[in-house]
Amino acid sequence: MVRDKFPFRTLLVALGVLLAAAGAGCQHAPERAAEEAAASEQPVIEPRAIDFPKAASARLAAARTMTFTAAVSHEHPSRYGPPLVYTATSEVTLQRPDKLRVITPGDGPASEFYYDGKRMMAFAPAENLVAVAEAPPTIDAALEAAYHSAAIYFPFTDLVLADPYQHIAEGLELAFSIGPSTEVGGTRTDMVAYATHGVFVQAWIGAEDKLPQRLRAVYRDDPAQLRHQMEVSNWQLDPAVPPDAFTSQRAEAATRIPFAHPNPKLPSGAGPPAGGQPSKTP
Repeated sequence: MVRDKFPFRTLLVALGVLLAAAGAGCQHAPERAAEEAAASEQPVIEPRAIDFPKAASARLAAARTMTFTAAVSHEHPSRYGPPLVYTATSEVTLQRPDKLRVITPGDGPASEFYYDGKRMMAFAPAENLVAVAEAPPTIDAALEAAYHSAAIYFPFTDLVLADPYQHIAEGLELAFSIGPSTEVGGTRTDMVAYATHGVFVQAWIGAEDKLPQRLRAVYRDDPAQLRHQMEVSNWQLDPAVPPDAFTSQRAEAATRIPFAHPNPKLPSGAGPPAGGQPSKTP
């Protein structure tokens, strides 16, 4: 046995020699360890990883019309500690560059949003109330105006912008490829993770159609690390869309209310959650 060839005393002597030799550098060991740890934690942006959102962005930007279903779920703290999950599903229709419709039947209060290039309407069908405002001439600008004037925000905003990847690139902190998956959307997807504007995102993007199938996000500044997830399905690119799809006679006839923030008198220091602003105003 090896132990028989090296008596215990010999091992102590050898250990003492090794410790003496290392003693001169001991005072620098913490500094070196900290430097190595910092180097290992430097953000990595893999070129292959950003190829996936780039391809998805190009596919979406090229579509003149588009429809899809977005099922969004987000966690919210409960009084007992563990978070609860709330879900809302929206049917989205757009026509570039200046038309958008979002129908959200529930959970929660049902809502409808219409933008026809000149006006935007936020309609609450159950209450028969509608807010109407003049709107800028593009989808990007209209969504930004809706957020700032009435706190209207859609989690899928990035998917309907003129250049979805631009927002990611502007604040890109890290990106890496995870690998393939066959568990989402009934198709083969490529998984990628990236961080932008303080939000860590894991995305499942179709390997063949290059369309987003699932996105999961956690805000870096959220101490509870609550998760937000969106399943995107029923994709149709360049379908025929009726001319009257971006207005509603029922909404037009509803009782008018101001197109304004629902809670204009916020407490001092209050504001939108970190990362909660629309893509063009991170």
